[in-house]
Amino acid sequence: MKLNPYLNFDGNAEKAFQFYQSVFGGELFIQKMGSAPGTEGLSDEEKNLALHVSIPIGDGQFLMASDCIKSQGHTLVNGNNNYISVSPESREEAERIFNGLSEGGKIEMPLEDMFWGDYFGSFQDKFGTFWMINYANQQPTL
Repeated sequence: MKLNPYLNFDGNAEKAFQFYQSVFGGELFIQKMGSAPGTEGLSDEEKNLALHVSIPIGDGQFLMASDCIKSQGHTLVNGNNNYISVSPESREEAERIFNGLSEGGKIEMPLEDMFWGDYFGSFQDKFGTFWMINYANQQPTL
């Protein structure tokens, strides 16, 4: 099983994913609202919004999103009830991802060694998405 986080944005999904791509890399895929059937009644601005945007974030996993369309009754409500938790393979990668994604955002917990043994930090990025970065200092043994 693979999990693919899916986010909603209020008109800036493409800009947010260009930012995420600058940290994670990978090929950015963008499909605009205007390319979908039945969108003839949308304004030019709404036709240019993201119907679907994605970047690869791991082995067969993707971070995906779309924009909300106000004329269709879609409303974005940002909240801290959802986080994207990233588990990097090294402390250095944890620092790179944390520093890159938190730029311009609000740090909740600085990236540091925690009492439970992991290197952890959390923040809200400049687009309103909540992230947790957690590197397991001691990898479990089987």
